Amino acid sequence: MRSLVTAILVLLSVAGPAAAETRYLAYDAADRVTQALTRGVTLEADRGLFGGISVRRIISTSQRGAADIRRGGPDAVRRVLPAGSSESAIYHIAPEGDGRGLSRALCPSSEEAWLVLGRVRLGRPLTLHAVGRWADGTYRHCVQLSYVWRGEWSMPPAQALDDAGAPVGR
Repeated sequence: MRSLVTAILVLLSVAGPAAAETRYLAYDAADRVTQALTRGVTLEADRGLFGGISVRRIISTSQRGAADIRRGGPDAVRRVLPAGSSESAIYHIAPEGDGRGLSRALCPSSEEAWLVLGRVRLGRPLTLHAVGRWADGTYRHCVQLSYVWRGEWSMPPAQALDDAGAPVGR
């Protein structure tokens, strides 16, 4: 009996990553501060075998741009969150590509930036905290972003065509 249980647990641990599915979860800004910075975001996320959601990328819903985020970061990031914050999943904003621009927008003049998310659940509001590390090594809370659920995309949002040179129809 023990060998059967062990075999099943080994199979589940191997099949877990293979069974993950990519989902695109869209959110709209819920307050003026969030709207001024992002208007809306889409999270590219993996849903695991047991329903847990892990975010891989944050995509601007209203403009071009996407930043890779990686799970993990120093505990000092959590310690600078405002009192009463329940969010605890730390994601490092990758400095490559649009990640550098996102970091600068959320935490101007910081050396590195992280996002701290709560549990991502379908149909529920989402709160993100941006935390930065400055050249002197101090960590500071930059901004709290609040979103309301918009829906789920079946595919990633389409990039807008560059129509800067297109004639304007009247």
